Amino acid sequence: MAELDVTHYYAAVGDVLMHYVTAGTGEPLVLLHGWPETWYEWRRVIGPLSKRFHVIAPDLRGLGDTGRPDDGYDKRTISEDIFKLVHDHLGIQRICLVGHDWGGPVAFSYAAAHRDAVRRLALLDVTVPGDGTESLSQGGRRWHHGFHRTADLPEALIQGREEVYLGWFYQNFSHRPEAIDEATVAEYLRTYTKPGALRAGFSYYRAIPQDIADNRGMLERDGKLTMPVLGLGGNRAWGRKMEVVESLNRVATDVHGGQISECGHFIPEERPDETVKTLLAFFTEEGD
Repeated sequence: MAELDVTHYYAAVGDVLMHYVTAGTGEPLVLLHGWPETWYEWRRVIGPLSKRFHVIAPDLRGLGDTGRPDDGYDKRTISEDIFKLVHDHLGIQRICLVGHDWGGPVAFSYAAAHRDAVRRLALLDVTVPGDGTESLSQGGRRWHHGFHRTADLPEALIQGREEVYLGWFYQNFSHRPEAIDEATVAEYLRTYTKPGALRAGFSYYRAIPQDIADNRGMLERDGKLTMPVLGLGGNRAWGRKMEVVESLNRVATDVHGGQISECGHFIPEERPDETVKTLLAFFTEEGD
């Protein structure tokens, strides 16, 4: 694993021992990763972003070097893990927040539950569960959603073959597969081959019905998000293109964004310079 100018920490957050890294000083910017990755997916953007922000990148519940409880994989619970880390443990009152893949619904839940605590929010190549459509699984095109939600079977078939299975996603969901090189795959496999890691990752998918119910209830009760929100989708391979912005328009009132060109699903790894440029422009924009 390449040497990065970050500091590693652990914090006891409720029933989870959470691993996180930090870099830089300034306004707090929290980066939430997806599956099948860890905080390390931000490796190419942390340095440039840390010149302007105090960057905090945790490993989410059950993933990376964070603990793996048996339950609590609905995104509302995971977002509260992050809130406890940021607010209670680090004493930070207000943040900018970015989520990629499953980190996106976690970030959305955080912003929905703590609206005054998020200045601006960005979601990368993911839609919001419960936004009123079936876009989360693209009508079944994202075949792995249903497979991962099946009890026990994915673990039984994939254990011992993590390199083959996860490698399929790194290669096929990327327009630029070289962006996730052998050393990076080895770092992801280091944690995804640990006991309980497969189960924890699939539990994110198994919680989808609860996530949909939670978000629909929140939107009916509290209305759309009103802080500025950015949506970005990759325009190639398995990237979600304009789906991200379309989803956010159904759940927020002040939506920006579009597509990242020549990019698949793994936006921060495939197009790090464009990611940094777009996030800096959005989070440093005046007017809020």
